[in-house]
Amino acid sequence: MRRSNESHDSQRIRGASKLASDYGREAEEAAAEKLRANGFRILWQNLRIGSLELDLVAKKGDLVVVVEVRARGPGSFEKPLASISRTKRRTLLRGVRALWKGRIAKMPEVKRIRIDVAAVRRDDETGALAIEWIAGAFTEDDA
Repeated sequence: MRRSNESHDSQRIRGASKLASDYGREAEEAAAEKLRANGFRILWQNLRIGSLELDLVAKKGDLVVVVEVRARGPGSFEKPLASISRTKRRTLLRGVRALWKGRIAKMPEVKRIRIDVAAVRRDDETGALAIEWIAGAFTEDDA
């Protein structure tokens, strides 16, 4: 009997993980759409650089923007922006440096790179996604 409860619990956890994963993908797509609406071209989505992952990388003119998408559900205690720890900032900066030295260095028209945060929350009443966009959310000095 114990075994079937454990199996049921692990199925419930997998189901919750899938829902969170679906919500994360939906949040990233909403952020990508906002970038497109503002004239950016998406270069990469979920770009892997070694063990690091950058959610969105977009370009407009001489600017490349790396966007960290943070999504939280309506019942979450932690706000999306509060979920970016000092360790996460350092990891993200490491990824951006590697991106600059590798792929972006091959784009002579690019002169600047900026790190933005898209904090995505689902409205409790309507279920619609709301995005709080913080351009230049942090820099090397903040790590």
